Amino acid sequence: MGRRRIQRRSRYTRIMSDCLFCKIIVGEIPSTQRHSSDLVIAFNDIAPQAPLHVLIVPREHISSAADLRDTPAHGALLARMHDVAQEIAVEAGYGDRGWRLVSNVGDEGGQAIEHLHYHLLAGRQLSWPPG
Repeated sequence: MGRRRIQRRSRYTRIMSDCLFCKIIVGEIPSTQRHSSDLVIAFNDIAPQAPLHVLIVPREHISSAADLRDTPAHGALLARMHDVAQEIAVEAGYGDRGWRLVSNVGDEGGQAIEHLHYHLLAGRQLSWPPG
């Protein structure tokens, strides 16, 4: 099996040439964007599981939450991802009603795309436990 090609787009961005989310980030695949900044992009999920279902994705290719480290850069990235989730939830009218933010890790955790991302879900009663 061949190695994936890594491209550097800026000091913040590492792109994997065969990653679906990386292709969305660089504009090769269209999406309905809700947020775009130097660290994070957010766009509507193509198969929504709630009235509001947005994916919040770092521009840098990080395979999953299992690959995050206790570094200033990753701390800033996670803080920004959480800020973006709150901004979108509030803007959509769910700030006081409630919303869920979840990241799946690995096959058994339900991770379908090997690129760190959060699912922001709101607009219906969400049950617990999920899945």
